[in-house]
Amino acid sequence: MGYVLGLVLLILLISIRQVNEYQRGIKFQLGKFVRIVSPGWRLVVPVFQSMTKVDMRVKAVDVPFQEAITRDNISAKINAVIYYKIGDASKAILEVENYLFAVSQLAQTTMRNVVGELELDELLANRVAAADKIKQIVDKASDPWGIIVDSVELKDVILPDDMQRVIAKQAEAERERRAVIIKSEGEVAAAQNLQDAARMLAVEPGALHLRTLSTINDISSDQSNTIIFAVPLEILRAFERKGNQ
Repeated sequence: MGYVLGLVLLILLISIRQVNEYQRGIKFQLGKFVRIVSPGWRLVVPVFQSMTKVDMRVKAVDVPFQEAITRDNISAKINAVIYYKIGDASKAILEVENYLFAVSQLAQTTMRNVVGELELDELLANRVAAADKIKQIVDKASDPWGIIVDSVELKDVILPDDMQRVIAKQAEAERERRAVIIKSEGEVAAAQNLQDAARMLAVEPGALHLRTLSTINDISSDQSNTIIFAVPLEILRAFERKGNQ
């Protein structure tokens, strides 16, 4: 009798399975799916029943570098990271053999296809839009597997060395163009200000004399400066005639 009780106790102990809060269990009986098991201690009868645990937390899948050709025939290496979680634990086990591998392969293929639809400038300028498109495609394709894609982030876009040099030259030319435009706009503004100042000096009586006196005062502040006045010859002769009288 003691052996029987011991055997029953042993079977009971090895039949207990713990499902953690972040997990769900997929229970089978005689090879057939029975139900999804919620967290807690559950009994799984050996031989007749089995259970597979599924992690329901958000997972991050690093998509390795993929060689892709853009729409304007430029080669680029791109990698990304995909964040997803299991929405239906039963589908993740029953509908696909290895959902981790399947999501990774689906993301790689989708990423190459999306890059092929974009020109290089579009890819570099709108990486967020490209990532959103990849997310939508992967999310829709993985729906039968019970997977929900939260987000996709493009990490790096690596271009060939010659293309990097071309882009650097293009950026330098763009900076030079902006510098020339800014300089010319400044010269136009300065010329306009000088024109306004000249017009004001010409209209206001005595303004030019005041400006001349102010300039002389600024120059005379430094004793090392020498000021030479150009006086018309007619004025000197007028003073000479006045002295002879």
